Amino acid sequence: MNWQQVPVLVTGAGGFIGSHLVEHLVKRGARVRAFVRYTSQGDIGLLRYAPPELRETIEIVRGDLRDASAVLKAMNGCAYVFHLGALIAIPYSYVHPREVIDTNVIGTLNVLEAARLAKPVRIIHTSTSEVYGTAKFVPISEEHPLQGQSPYSASKIGADKIVESYHRSFDVPAVTIRPFNTFGPRQSTRAVIPTIITQALTRSEIKLGALSPARDFTFVTDTVRGFVCTAEAEDVLGREINLGTNNEISIGDLAKLIARLLDRSISVVCEDERLRPAHSEVERLHADNSLAMKLTAWRPEVSLEAGLRQTIDWIRQNAAMYEVAGYHV
Repeated sequence: MNWQQVPVLVTGAGGFIGSHLVEHLVKRGARVRAFVRYTSQGDIGLLRYAPPELRETIEIVRGDLRDASAVLKAMNGCAYVFHLGALIAIPYSYVHPREVIDTNVIGTLNVLEAARLAKPVRIIHTSTSEVYGTAKFVPISEEHPLQGQSPYSASKIGADKIVESYHRSFDVPAVTIRPFNTFGPRQSTRAVIPTIITQALTRSEIKLGALSPARDFTFVTDTVRGFVCTAEAEDVLGREINLGTNNEISIGDLAKLIARLLDRSISVVCEDERLRPAHSEVERLHADNSLAMKLTAWRPEVSLEAGLRQTIDWIRQNAAMYEVAGYHV
């Protein structure tokens, strides 16, 4: 598909994946409108790390997904909508579940209602592998049961189902993609890989939560290509599509791998305050990515080790962005 001058809206554009997606679309020639949450400081989030010459071409729109009029105004005139905006921190959802549910569920409802009026060509809605909960079978296909094991995952299940209902009830042209654990440059220590790297660069001891859970880690450039391939694919409307590598690694083994890449001798400690509630921990996420490869032109290209090396290099170069001292939700 030729993206030259195609008008595109990206919600959550200041976030980790969103900022990379905006940059990718701009490089492809799209006219990108970036919806970012308003702050009194005028913060554009992680878009500040995009090259200045690209930032100048992006139309920044500030607002809140919970404001239906702001969402509609942002969407007007856009042919494609990449809906990434959400509150995503699982620990934060234990502390402030109402805010997470309002943003993720009502925010998605506002996107869909806006679409009924603005009539974009396609909405690409972002789900998460967390909606599957602890794997009942692996690899996890799109047919796996949905399990709300945290307020965050429940909010995303709700959002996904509302998307499904609007496609079925009102013919809203939406497709849902479910990225498994995306990682790469710009990601905050809310996520486990930057947490391990930032500690390993400065300490001989790494403090983590549970070490036994296994995850399927996908490099951010692969995830971004997955969004774009899904936007371009035929016969995907109304579908849910996994984006993952069809590989898994435990958190403990991940820490050992990062230590090896850093050539450091490091001990790993399980810290109680980083543990999820007992029945909330997701023990295993391992993607079946066959549907994505069947329906779209996508397949993962960056190995875990290659992606980790790029992430380590970026964190080294941007150490001031990271605070190692404490644990934050």
